[in-house]
Amino acid sequence: MPFERAISCRSERGIDSIISLCRRPPVKAVNAVKNLGKGDLLIRWVRPLKVSGLSAENLQALPPSLLLRQVKITINQPGFRSKATYLVTTLLDAEKYPAKDLADVYFRRWDVELFFRDIKTTLGMDILRCKSPEMIRKEMVMYFIAYNCMRRIMYEAAEEAGLPVRQISFKTSLQALRSWEPNLNQARMSRKERFGLISMLYESMTQRPLRQRPGRSEPRAVKRRRKNYHLLTKPRHEMIVPAHRNRHWLNKRKSCLS
Repeated sequence: MPFERAISCRSERGIDSIISLCRRPPVKAVNAVKNLGKGDLLIRWVRPLKVSGLSAENLQALPPSLLLRQVKITINQPGFRSKATYLVTTLLDAEKYPAKDLADVYFRRWDVELFFRDIKTTLGMDILRCKSPEMIRKEMVMYFIAYNCMRRIMYEAAEEAGLPVRQISFKTSLQALRSWEPNLNQARMSRKERFGLISMLYESMTQRPLRQRPGRSEPRAVKRRRKNYHLLTKPRHEMIVPAHRNRHWLNKRKSCLS
C-alpha cells in the first residue's frame, strides 16, 4: 500500500501514523512549508499522477495533498545499519510531540517482530497443516483468535501487577495457562474460587518480568545451524536416502575410486 493511501486511510479513522521514509526522497528545507527545528520540517505531499498497483478510481479517492511532518533521526547505536533515517508523521505539533519521543516510539517497532515470532514459533503457525485455501484461512483465523485471547489475558495480568504489558513473556504466559487449565475447567467451583485461581494464574505470569535492554542489537541471523540431513524431495515410498550424509565425503570417495 502506498504511503499516501495508508496515511489517508488511517487519518480518516482518527489514527495517527509514524512511518519510515524509505522509498520516497526526503523533502529539502527550501521546499518545506515550515521549519519547525533542526531536521524537523512541516511538508506537503501532493497526490501523484500515477501509482503502481493503484487503479485510477482509487487514486482519485485520495486527497489532493497531505500536510505532514518530516523528522530526521540520527542513530548512534552500535549494531544498527543506518546512521540516519527520516520519519513522516501526522503528529504535527512539535512541542507536544518532540522528535526524541517520535524516535523512541519508532524504535519500539522491533516489538512487532517479536509478536510475529510469538505467533509463528510459540503458537506453531510457521507450518500450516491444512490443504485447501479455505481451510488454511480458517486455520490462520483460529491462530489469530488464540493469540488475541492470550494477549488479552496478559494485559489483564500486567494491569493487576502494575507492570507494562511488554514486560510479560508470551511463552511463559502460555505455559502458565496450559498448566492451570485443568484447575480452571472444573465444573464444581464457586465464583469466588474461580476468581482466586485466576488471580493466582496472573501472579504466576508476572512473577518474572522480562529484562528490558534498550538499544540491544538484534541481528537478522539464524542462531541454530541446519541438520546435515537430506531434503524430502519425493514421496516417502520413493525416497531413497544414502548411508552417508555429507556430499563432500561422497565427492571425495568418487575421486578416490576413480
